[in-house]
Amino acid sequence: MKVLLFCAAAALAAGARLTTPTIPAMTETTAAETAAKATVYDFTVEDINGKPVKLSQYKGKKLLIVNTASECGYTPQYKELEELYKKHGDKVTVLGFPANNFGGQEPGTNLQIASFCEKNYGVTFPLFSKVSVTGADTAPLYQFLGDKAKNGVTDAKPTWNFCKYLIDEKGNVVGFYPSKVKPMSEELLAAIQK
Repeated sequence: MKVLLFCAAAALAAGARLTTPTIPAMTETTAAETAAKATVYDFTVEDINGKPVKLSQYKGKKLLIVNTASECGYTPQYKELEELYKKHGDKVTVLGFPANNFGGQEPGTNLQIASFCEKNYGVTFPLFSKVSVTGADTAPLYQFLGDKAKNGVTDAKPTWNFCKYLIDEKGNVVGFYPSKVKPMSEELLAAIQK
């Protein structure tokens, strides 16, 4: 005790100030930081039959979110999407979102789309109600997917049918793949296996 008092007295004599340690102030999280913490699990969408689906039900698996169309040159990718879903379903779930934004290539109703996909490509992966993936009426999920300020990773937006977003097991966007990247490509399969 005498040593501590002596040290304090010596420090004061030398002109040092004794201060109490300060604790850094808590700062408010900015809106951008809060938004960047959002995930796809925060969204509820409608399935092809109009029933609400919380995307949080897919926690723990990667997701491949794809904007699809029935009358597009890339429409045969439905076959590879189904193959990916069947062969690698333990690692990734394919989610198809029909959209009529590009070339009017998805003019059908949800019922027509579901029938077309099942009849022509044997689609069993989840399909959702037709949405807009670009423009003023962009669906909230696609607003999130195409805005780096919201998803923390990319500003890439669909430029045509069959663009793909890869989502990790925690609901975070980890990659964007344009239409030309096939579902069973080495590039996409490598990202899914990570």
